[in-house]
Amino acid sequence: MGQKVFIVHGHDGETKLEVAEFIQQITGERPVILNEQADSGLTVIEKFEAHASEAGFVAVLLTADDVGGVKGSTMLQPRARQNVVFEFGYFIAKLGRGRVVAVYESGVELPSDVSGMLYTSLAGNWHTKLAKELDAAGIEVDLRKAL
Repeated sequence: MGQKVFIVHGHDGETKLEVAEFIQQITGERPVILNEQADSGLTVIEKFEAHASEAGFVAVLLTADDVGGVKGSTMLQPRARQNVVFEFGYFIAKLGRGRVVAVYESGVELPSDVSGMLYTSLAGNWHTKLAKELDAAGIEVDLRKAL
C-alpha cells in the first residue's frame, strides 16, 4: 500500500483544485490526480492502475456532474460521473473503507451499495473531517494547518 493521497473526481475542476490544495497544505505533498499525470502511451485503465498502486488514502469527490434516474421515471437527480462511482468502489475494495473518504456536493445522489459509509458534505466543515481521516489512516498531516 502506498503513502500517497489520490483524488477521484468528475468535471468539477474548482472543487478538485480546492481539495487538492488543502491536502497539499496539510501533508506537504501534492495528491495524485490522474489527469495531471503523463499518459505515457497507456490506456486510461492502465494509467489508473499504475497510479492507484501509489495510493494509501483516497478522497472521492461526488459532485453533480451528471443526472440520472430509474428507467421509465421522469425524475432525474444530480449524480457523480460513472467513473467516479466505479473508482470509489475500486478503492474501497483495494484499501478498505477506513482509507477512503467520500466528499459530496449537497443534493447529489449517493451510491446505494455503499450505504452505511460516512459521507462528508462539501457544505459543512469538510476540511477538519478530511484532515482527521487522513491522520487516522496513518498519513502524516499537520492538523494545525487544517484549522
